[in-house]
Amino acid sequence: MLLHVAMLNPEEVTCVYICTRLCPTNSKKLSAHHLLCSAVIPATRPLTRAELSKKFRDHFGYTLDIGPSGIPHKDAGQGLFLSGQANVGAVLAIYPGVVYSPAYYRYIPGYPSFDVCNDYLITRYDGTIIDAKPWCFGSDTRELWDGSDLVDYNAMPPKGSENNSDRVWRMLSKPLEKSVRENFGEVLERRNPLAFGHFANHPPKGSSPNVMICPYDFPLTEKNMRVYIPNITVGGEETIKMKRFGSFYFKSGRSDNQAGDSLVLKTLVLVSTRSICDEELFLNYRYSNSKRRPEWYSPVDEEEDKRRWS
Repeated sequence: MLLHVAMLNPEEVTCVYICTRLCPTNSKKLSAHHLLCSAVIPATRPLTRAELSKKFRDHFGYTLDIGPSGIPHKDAGQGLFLSGQANVGAVLAIYPGVVYSPAYYRYIPGYPSFDVCNDYLITRYDGTIIDAKPWCFGSDTRELWDGSDLVDYNAMPPKGSENNSDRVWRMLSKPLEKSVRENFGEVLERRNPLAFGHFANHPPKGSSPNVMICPYDFPLTEKNMRVYIPNITVGGEETIKMKRFGSFYFKSGRSDNQAGDSLVLKTLVLVSTRSICDEELFLNYRYSNSKRRPEWYSPVDEEEDKRRWS
């Protein structure tokens, strides 16, 4: 693993960005840095995301653009495009947004059917869920961001009559509201030119993915880097002990942090699986073949999908 930490001229941009090269089949943890939110948001030069994106391309040879997808389907919507050239194993994008460990699933908007109205949820191998919907396109400033989503997923009242079992299920499944204690927000650089991983589409039929998902754990150790990581964790980054009862997870206390162990912020990155030049980025969604899949979904590898969900 080769880690490149690129620091642009503070006089020009006051930004630090991370580029990492990996073997595309390597799922080892990657490194970055953390600084807890400051009470004062540092002043930065009034550069737009477009200007920062150009600076990034000048240094690394590529950047990301959002535009109408080239997929010939009415539901394709926006797509993620690489502008420039990147080699195999390059980290091309970060999956931004709010991070939920199993201990905090009930804080996901719309719980327990949170995936019905949200196409920007993704799950890591360890059960961590990232919701990129509140991040959207980012913004043109550095700001205190708490991951709030203005959509009320839970406004709909229950339909029809309820029996005792239904009432118990609704009581246990009631979504929780984030409080200041659970999630106080972070000062983040919302102009981050890599925070667009959630716009990558599934490849159309006959095409192959050119990026893959890789777990990306940021150690919360070094200063001055936290602002450039486009994620916040509900409940903080300390590991929670969990107990499972049927389909439910319950917190049973915080894990004992051993001496020398570092807290981490768990997220995901998109890594190129081949050399890419001025192309739309495609990610294999690997939907379960045991559930009804969208009309536009064409499996890349049915056997791989079966292994993923077996």
